[in-house]
Amino acid sequence: MRRLPVIDSHCHAGLGDGFTGPWDTDASLDNYRVRAREAGIDVTVLLAPLTSDYRSANRAVGAMVMAEPQCYLGFAFVNPVTDRGRIAVMVDEARAWGACGIKVHWKDGRITREIAEVARRRKLPILYDPAGDTATVEMAATAYPEVAWIIPHLSSFSDDWKAQIAFVDQLVRLPNLFTDTAGVRYFDVLADAVRRAGPDKVLFGSDGPFLHPAVEISKIHALHLEPADTAQVLGGNLLRLTRTARRSARPSLDRAATQNRRYER
Repeated sequence: MRRLPVIDSHCHAGLGDGFTGPWDTDASLDNYRVRAREAGIDVTVLLAPLTSDYRSANRAVGAMVMAEPQCYLGFAFVNPVTDRGRIAVMVDEARAWGACGIKVHWKDGRITREIAEVARRRKLPILYDPAGDTATVEMAATAYPEVAWIIPHLSSFSDDWKAQIAFVDQLVRLPNLFTDTAGVRYFDVLADAVRRAGPDKVLFGSDGPFLHPAVEISKIHALHLEPADTAQVLGGNLLRLTRTARRSARPSLDRAATQNRRYER
């Protein structure tokens, strides 16, 4: 088997219109590209920044993915409130450029059955930031066991230690629950999550371009996992969770999937 690629599973790209912070204003990749290359990252999963118009933002992400398919994969960002009733249309539009997952953020609203049903039918993972709302995570993951739920930041970007501890228990119990390492500062909690739930439940993510990918990837190496386990965290798990979605995308546009298949068994 060839070397698995190093994949940053969580990076924003494009312009937002919120103007409350970089997360909803400007996610330029200018600095990120250099930093990712220096950190040894081969492929990056792009997500729109927070914005009021995800349809346009997803198109911008799609243009980046199609322009450099050897470097980028993409997820479709949707708003559970303002995009209600058209989630399937938006996701299918994004699937045309190769989107291989769905992204939802708590600032836009809680996860809905509409989004979960779209993910289930299209066999797409959902990257859902719940802001520490582990009760909703429990209900959603239990109600939709066929969906792979990736909960970033061990459930809380705000360093909510109590929420992260509770989430680790969920990560151990629920087979369709996964997490990413972006922005996790309580290192012992991260180490405990990998030890108890297993390295196959954890994905490397940087939350770039806002956080430095080299800093974030250093946490993975600091776990001192076996080489095969490190490879899974750094890329193998993302490839596994998106395999069906990548292979079912339009062949002419899903060139990134073709590029990455050579790394898989």
